[in-house]
Amino acid sequence: MKRLTLCAALAAATLGMNAQKPMNAPKGGKAISDELIGIFFEDISSSADGGLYAELLQNGSFEFSPAERDGWGPGTAWKQTRPGHSLGTMQVRMDSPLNANNTTYMRLHTERVKEYSDYAGWKGYGLQNDGFDGIPVKAGAKYDFSVFFRNIGQAKKVRIVLGEPQGWGKDPKLLAETTIDVNDTRWKKYEAVLTPTEDCKKACLQILVLNTGDLDIDQVSLMPQDTYKGHGLRPDLAQALADLKPKFMRFPGGCVVHGGGDGFWDTYRWKTTIGPKEQRRPLKNTWGYHQSMGLGYYEYFQFCEDLGMEPVPILPCGVSCQGTNGGWGMWPTQAQDVVPMSEMDEWVSEAIDLIEWANGDPATNKWAKMRADAGHPKPFNLKYLGLGNEEKISPEFNERFKYIYERVTKAHPEIVIVGTAGPGSHPGNPDFEAGWKLAEELGMPIIDEHYYEPNSYFLSKRQYDSYPRDRKTKVYLGEYAAKDKKLIDALAEGLYLLHVERNGDVVCMTSYAPLFARRDNTNWNPDMIYFDNDRPYLTCSYYVQQMFGQSSGQYFYGDCVSFEGDAPGTIQPQDDVHYGQSVVLNVKTRQLFVKLVNAGDQAKTANINLGRFGLKKMATKTVLTGKPDQENNYDAQPIVPQTEQIKAQKKFTMELQPYSMVMLTYSL
Repeated sequence: MKRLTLCAALAAATLGMNAQKPMNAPKGGKAISDELIGIFFEDISSSADGGLYAELLQNGSFEFSPAERDGWGPGTAWKQTRPGHSLGTMQVRMDSPLNANNTTYMRLHTERVKEYSDYAGWKGYGLQNDGFDGIPVKAGAKYDFSVFFRNIGQAKKVRIVLGEPQGWGKDPKLLAETTIDVNDTRWKKYEAVLTPTEDCKKACLQILVLNTGDLDIDQVSLMPQDTYKGHGLRPDLAQALADLKPKFMRFPGGCVVHGGGDGFWDTYRWKTTIGPKEQRRPLKNTWGYHQSMGLGYYEYFQFCEDLGMEPVPILPCGVSCQGTNGGWGMWPTQAQDVVPMSEMDEWVSEAIDLIEWANGDPATNKWAKMRADAGHPKPFNLKYLGLGNEEKISPEFNERFKYIYERVTKAHPEIVIVGTAGPGSHPGNPDFEAGWKLAEELGMPIIDEHYYEPNSYFLSKRQYDSYPRDRKTKVYLGEYAAKDKKLIDALAEGLYLLHVERNGDVVCMTSYAPLFARRDNTNWNPDMIYFDNDRPYLTCSYYVQQMFGQSSGQYFYGDCVSFEGDAPGTIQPQDDVHYGQSVVLNVKTRQLFVKLVNAGDQAKTANINLGRFGLKKMATKTVLTGKPDQENNYDAQPIVPQTEQIKAQKKFTMELQPYSMVMLTYSL
């Protein structure tokens, strides 16, 4: 099957997508990618566990380790509890574990339990988990509790309690409870539903053994039934992403992909993140914490399907992050861990098996059957596959990338491969130049560029204007952001995206990074969305991304808007000009979008002529504006877009206020 890159098939891709017949584009437009705005998810700053993944308990598998963080261990996030002066001990065990991927469990030895007649309050010996800075629960909501127990000796009764802590020496206030009878001497999963009677932002979960003797415990989980489309993701965070209208999602990283600073042993392996949750292999996170893999490849693909996004999984290609072994700052070649060429076939299989897991026929393919057995018999229709993530483009990298690239494309020529331009993707950077040379040598469909810069860069640079138009390789700007989260940074990014839209025949995808950061547990700043247990906090950059995501289209018109004071025929944005415009037509939805950005301190007058388009009577005007140094933090009144209905006009002038972005949306 012939493989077409996204941008090479722009015009053909506009047909047959909507129930209504797509309109013909008026003359003067340039075909551009309609997948320009996507999202990039990496498990950084506790984005998965304690974030998008809705699991409420921390370290439910007792697999935390000192190798992940100093002071951590199997008992991290748990505490001993013994109401009624019950007595017992906790013991970490690894003999006869639940399975080979989860080798650590806890044995509870209950020595004494007060009888009800002896003590009017709670009783039992066991464990308490406070989740991630407390367990948020709502009155009347249902929470699915599950645990694996293995009984030793006489049968046990185990009380499961959701409570609100009342301080040292006091029993929690009871919110919900159930009792489980445990008598199986082999590992067995037990389940119950807890329904709190009151709201509580910082609840705790207690597991209390009510009989003396020994009991083994592993894989404890508390999951709200109310998750995004019932698929295990936190609804408010998932909805914030849905509201961006992203066209694709890149995952799982980032440096998470290839071991980060710890070496290739810490590489993310997709095969260990599918199947039943208790059988997945947890892993130390590159950013210094634990990944339970409850949010794994199946959930990533499912979320892409839920939001109508193209999945863009990224796999390692036999070379570790150059930050390994203390290499940060110098990018020395010798810092990279590399897979011996004699072992590269394993990594080729990693890629081919993923394609077959995602797209194959369950009747004939074992990997596709695993997908079907998990609940998704239909293929996920994977189109893109990334190989590598901003590795130093060393001779070792080139050799291994060519090896895996040639074999994957031979096995699956229909898959569009996304390569990498290395770290610091700017013309003149040695890795950038070497990455592009390799891309052109191989005829690579898409190359991934990354850069984080001060807002002055995004205000002044227009690098894609000078990219050759005859290159077969298109650009995915996979990671970028201004280095702060003030309004001026967001407007600088918006101005830069206007330039990206104008070059949508060269750039086919972009994604801001990082996406999420948990409050008070951030590895990187800035981020698009901050959050705590209560809510997400949406930055100014989020709203700029949202406006661009909502205004995707297939054709760019550069001559519909001019600014007073500019020379005739000037098309914005230009280098060092802090205002600009973009007009994009979506022939599928029959909508026209006019976007204007003024990142300067003086108002600008825009002359707008939409005479070539058949506009309906009314339009929507969306405005994001404020003081340049404002930011949407946890306490301040946030800057949010303001929307109003206006009369549609074909020819008019508009005053663009300082430090503002305006989007006009027309139906045709």
